[in-house]
Amino acid sequence: MHLRPLIATALVGVLAVGAATATAAPAPAKQRSPAFAPAATATVTPGVQTITGPGQCTANFVFTDGTGAVYLGQSAHCASTGGSTATNGCLAGSLPLGTPVRVTGAAKPGTMVYSSWIAMQQVAEKDANACRYNDFALIRLDPSDVGRTNPSVPVFGGPVALDSDGTSSGEQVVSYGNSSLRFGLRDTSPKRGVSLGDSAQGWTHTVYTATPGIPGDSGSAVLDGSGRAIGTLSTVAIAPYPLSNGVSDLAHEIAYARSHGLPGLTLVPGTEKFRGFL
Repeated sequence: MHLRPLIATALVGVLAVGAATATAAPAPAKQRSPAFAPAATATVTPGVQTITGPGQCTANFVFTDGTGAVYLGQSAHCASTGGSTATNGCLAGSLPLGTPVRVTGAAKPGTMVYSSWIAMQQVAEKDANACRYNDFALIRLDPSDVGRTNPSVPVFGGPVALDSDGTSSGEQVVSYGNSSLRFGLRDTSPKRGVSLGDSAQGWTHTVYTATPGIPGDSGSAVLDGSGRAIGTLSTVAIAPYPLSNGVSDLAHEIAYARSHGLPGLTLVPGTEKFRGFL
């Protein structure tokens, strides 16, 4: 188990030979909205365990791309083949796209269809901050499991939206981890704490929560005090802030995924009201 230390296509009218009129462009295809389960009965939500190869992690948020496909997010390093010390996504090994992922609560395995690590290696990414902190993967759910899915974060509700301006020092945060090392003790899964602010040009945030994220919580959702999705749990630190967690910025991760094969990727808001620190 892990916790590591547009293509835009335009179609224009074509003049018919010998005619003075143009063929009208077809109307854009209507985007399909998935039919999610009520939160009270859903078995697939943010916070469920995911098993990718030998690694157990925690899903963060639910995503769509306008085609009807539904995805769960997890950390890219959940599919690592290089061990917990391989933390540079531009160099570290990964299981390939197409790898089946067991999702707790789903009837069928999902499929890893995007990994920021693989995407960065394919384009020989040179941004050192992206290489260190872009830690995001997507599991496409089997269509038969969409009706079992709800996008609300357990206990806290939300997300209400995507956070796009980072976090300030002292800002409240909440998270929900589901490591198997918690031995099913659900009271230890909800975590509340504070951010120590942003670094690496906004690619990462350091947070302290009680309890801290532990191996197996990797990938789990982190929200701010208003219920906006800040990021995805990526690392546990020994220094300079012992037992703090590094959180990869979700806005940066989504933007990268959009520009590397998933232009329509969108965070799905929760159906449950955000309850935060109540």
